[in-house]
Amino acid sequence: MFNTQRGGCHGRMGGHHMGPRGGSRRWGPFEVRWEVSDEGRGGRGRGRGRMFDGGELRLVLLKLIADQPRHGYDLIREIEELTGGAYAPSPGVVYPTITLLSDMGLIEEQVAEGAKKLFAVTEAGAAHLAENQEQVDALFARLAEVGAQRERTDVAPVRRAMHNLRSVLQHRLMREDIEGDAQHEIAALLDEVAQKIERLK
Repeated sequence: MFNTQRGGCHGRMGGHHMGPRGGSRRWGPFEVRWEVSDEGRGGRGRGRGRMFDGGELRLVLLKLIADQPRHGYDLIREIEELTGGAYAPSPGVVYPTITLLSDMGLIEEQVAEGAKKLFAVTEAGAAHLAENQEQVDALFARLAEVGAQRERTDVAPVRRAMHNLRSVLQHRLMREDIEGDAQHEIAALLDEVAQKIERLK
C-alpha cells in the first residue's frame, strides 16, 4: 500500500526510515510511505489495473537505469513514452522501488547537478539483468505491445473530425435560409461518407 503525502516544501530529499515491513522517504514536497509485501511472488498474478508486480517493475527500472543513468521522473516519463502514453507508474511506486534497488546494491547514486538524484547501475545490477535477460525481454515486449495497441486504438483524429462535422451541421441547419434541396444534399453527402467508411478495410 502506497501513500503520498505533501509535506513542507524542501529542495532536497529528507529523512529515510525502513522498518521490517516498509518505510518512508521525502522527495522534495512529497513524503512517500510504503509497505513491503510478497505480492507478485510464488506465481501470483498482477492486480487489476496494474502493469507489473513488484519484482517485474524492479527489472524494468533496473534495465532503464542500465541503459543510461536516470532519476525518478526520467523513469516514469520513459515508461510512459514506451507505452504511447497508455501507462505511467506513479511516483508512489517508482521511488520506493528505486530505494529498494539501491538497498539491494543493484544501483548507486551518482553525483549530479541540482536536487535530483541520478542513479546508475552497479556491476551487481548488470549481472542481475544478465541472469534475468529472458524475463527482461518479455517485460519490454509487453510495454511495446501496449504502445502498439494504444496506437491502433487512438481515435483522437476521428473524434476531432466528428466534432468538426457536428459543429458545421449545427451551424448550417440552424440557418433560416436553408431549403429542402440543401438538406437533401447534406443528407446525401453524409450517406456517401458513411458508405465509404463501411467499405474501409
